[in-house]
Order: sequence, then C-alpha cells, then structure tokens
Amino acid sequence: MTMELPVADVASGNQRWKLLRWLFPVAIGATLVGYFAPWVGHKAAGLAILGLDLGEYVKFLTPVRAGQVMLWREGFYLPLVLASLSASVIAFRHELHYSWIVQGIFLAVAVVAALNLLPPAWTPQRMLTPEFQQQALGLALCLAAMVCSPLLALLPRWLVAVAIASGASGAAFVPVSQFLAVLPAITELYHQSLELGWGLWLCVSGLLALVGLSLGFGWQQE
Repeated sequence: MTMELPVADVASGNQRWKLLRWLFPVAIGATLVGYFAPWVGHKAAGLAILGLDLGEYVKFLTPVRAGQVMLWREGFYLPLVLASLSASVIAFRHELHYSWIVQGIFLAVAVVAALNLLPPAWTPQRMLTPEFQQQALGLALCLAAMVCSPLLALLPRWLVAVAIASGASGAAFVPVSQFLAVLPAITELYHQSLELGWGLWLCVSGLLALVGLSLGFGWQQE
C-alpha cells in the first residue's frame, strides 16, 4: 500500500524546487559579478582593486615579498573555481529541469570563470612554471568538469550539496581573510583610509547563498 502526499505538500515541494532552480544561477552570477567588481573602492577608477586583481596584486606588496605576511596566493582564485565547478555540476541536474538554453549559459559561465584563472600575458610554457602550476591545475579541473557535466549530474544529491557547500565556504573565507591581512599594506600605499568595495560584499553574499542553496538542494524531498 502506498501513501500519497497531500496536494498542499506536493505544491509546496514544487515551489521549493522552482525557487532553488532560479536562485542557483542568481547566486553564481552574484559571486562572479562581485569578484570582478572593486574590493577596494576609490574615486579614481584606475585605483580601485578588483577581486580578480588580488592574485597578482599581492605579489608586489612589500610585506608579502619580505615574508612578513604569509599568503596562499592562489587562494584568491577560489571564487572563480567554485563558480565554474558549481555551474558545471548543476547544469544537467534532472531535479532542476533547466532548459537547454540555461544549460548552455551555465557551461559558458563555467568556461569564462575558468579562463580568468590565466595570468596576464600567459603562455603555455609560463603556465607550467611553479608560480602558475596551481592555476593551471585549477583551469584544467574546471574545463574537465565542464566537459563531463552531464556525467556529474549523476552524482548523489547529498554529495553535490556537501561539495558545493564546503567549497563555497572555503571560497568565501580564504580570499577575504587574506585580503584583510594585506589591507593595511594597501592602505599604507594609498596614504589614506580605504573603503571596502561593494564587490567584496556581493561576492561573499553570493558564496554564502550557494552554501544555503546547496544544502537545501541536498536535503530537499523529491
């Protein structure tokens, strides 16, 4: 004998799936827009520092060069990796019922985010040097996930939820904590107090939203 869920419960469940379906792309988009936006605001646009700039910018700060502030430089690229992998992993999930147009957008976003791991004036030889090996590995991982995205859609929901939630948590914590560690050195260079840019808040908000959404996705009833 089977038990049928009340109509109200079914309708409520469908609404939650619809909400998850459209909030995922919003959260990934917010993460990337915030990452490409100023983390250090300044009236002169040329003096604003984008989240994307930090992986290269910190190499030239005196405390970092002197070893006074220890950083994992590649950690500044974690929002890019997380956004790319998340887009690839959820694009073909049958629970979310994305159209082929939305799936194509997800895969395009995954590629664009991955390609931004390339440093300025890069060459294949340069990417194999110790300085950029981790970025090259992240790029390869993201592109491989994009190619295999239909297969990744077969992963258990709980595993996807845990992977995205833990990855988004790390992608929010590591870059921000490192950014705050070097902010005094940046402030000293500018010889004035600096404002935290709106991009920082938007990027972190997008990542934290992904944590909540992925956990909701993992434990949502069919």
